[in-house]
Amino acid sequence: MSRRRWVVLMGALALFAAACNGGDSESTTTTVGTTDAPDTTAAPDTTEGTDASDTTEPAAGDPIIIGAAIDQTQDMAPFNNPANTAAQIMVDRINESGGVNGRPLELITIDTTLDPEQTRSAAAELIAEGAVMLMVTCDFDFALPATQEAVNADVLAVAPCIGTDRQGPIGLGEDDGQIAFSFGNMGQDEGAVMAEFALDQGWENAVIVKDNLIAYFQDVVDAFDVRYQEIGGNVLATEEFTGFDGTIGNVVTAVANIPDKDVIAISTAFADLPAFVDGLRSLGDDTPIVCSWSCDGTFWVPEGLSNFYYNTFVSVFGDDPDPDVNVFIEEMTERGAEPATGGFIGGAQAIEAFAMAVEETGSTEAADIAEFFEGFDDQSLIFGEISFSDEFHTVFGRPHRMMLFTDGTPAYVETRAATSPAEIR
Repeated sequence: MSRRRWVVLMGALALFAAACNGGDSESTTTTVGTTDAPDTTAAPDTTEGTDASDTTEPAAGDPIIIGAAIDQTQDMAPFNNPANTAAQIMVDRINESGGVNGRPLELITIDTTLDPEQTRSAAAELIAEGAVMLMVTCDFDFALPATQEAVNADVLAVAPCIGTDRQGPIGLGEDDGQIAFSFGNMGQDEGAVMAEFALDQGWENAVIVKDNLIAYFQDVVDAFDVRYQEIGGNVLATEEFTGFDGTIGNVVTAVANIPDKDVIAISTAFADLPAFVDGLRSLGDDTPIVCSWSCDGTFWVPEGLSNFYYNTFVSVFGDDPDPDVNVFIEEMTERGAEPATGGFIGGAQAIEAFAMAVEETGSTEAADIAEFFEGFDDQSLIFGEISFSDEFHTVFGRPHRMMLFTDGTPAYVETRAATSPAEIR
């Protein structure tokens, strides 16, 4: 990828990330996972890979090293740091339970600062130190130098929350993609959840607003379009723009003038998200809006926002139906990494799944772990079930939280999973 494209992407993400509640701005190189865990970090009983009853014999063998070549201080820090803290918590829990086959896990993190060369060199350094799994930044393009360094060395490359199917065979090719995965939600899955939710509310006529800025935004609304019509919905119109192109006002006017619509489907972020929502509401259009994980958090919300739904991994507002989520967030907050969105759970699930795979296969080889992951079919992990396949190496089938803003306050509505990812390619 060209340097110019990195600069463009960084400029776009800066506006979004600066609005998020920061995350830890720790320094360049940090080693985590070797400190004693608090009493609240007993191993979860939701995994086959860790035994909650085995807490008396901490692991004492040679460590299994997991590297994290992630941005900790620049535009992706608000997403990476909470996921990395969640990963650390799981490392601590597993080690307190005896480790994996008697060996402790060790998580070593290097800040990539979103620089392509630093990203590559961080990955190389971690692999040289013995990392058998490399965690990468939560954006496919920013993570690519680290992912490529990992797969070239036959090391498993895992992202906590990349949201496209490209982190796998679809984006990297059959060979390289075989050992690359993301514990984020695939856009095809998010869009399907949005569509099925909308039809269940009786919203039979939709307007789609498509932001062509990044693949994730496009995949979500394309998936909504496909699944919505498959199950009986009618798409009245699709209004398109490209983030930062200055046309969002025109989109607002066009959408407001479409009669007989029951719901508006969108996936976007940055300054165009509040501009669209506030502009539409200021024209007196109170049509329900449904959005993806890109709309999670409160940093962007116009005053008094209502009738606005979105789906996400889990609720970070203290009302998640899974009490383990709320306890986990409390521990993250104590560690200085309170999550702004629900995407942090990918860090915890990645570590748990890796530990499970090593324990079950007796191997740390990337190909063996990848084959084990591909067998995940509603696999139970902490915070719910996930699925992979030989085609899709980004999570689908996860139970999503549907959230609703009322008077500017988000609240949990229900949990639902898509029947299957929408076919958009």
